[in-house]
Amino acid sequence: MQNAIQLEVYGRVQGVGFRWMTKLVADKLHITGTVANREDGSVKIIAMGPADALEKFIGAVKASPTPSGRVDRVIQTPLENVSACHKFSVVS
Repeated sequence: MQNAIQLEVYGRVQGVGFRWMTKLVADKLHITGTVANREDGSVKIIAMGPADALEKFIGAVKASPTPSGRVDRVIQTPLENVSACHKFSVVS
């Protein structure tokens, strides 16, 4: 069963390769969705996949997938009625 979540990630998450490393983790776990920088300095992630893969993905995001990044806070929101994605994309 596919689940969908939104993650709002705060900390040192822009300008450190966070989005691209998040994509690598998502691809490895077969997670689909998007990751994008936000104007307030945070990163927004929409992720879809099986519950067990999403839990691993969330853990990796909270630990910061890039060594030069730092995650201070993650707000997680479950999503419903989300259009399916076929890949994980970095949005500019």
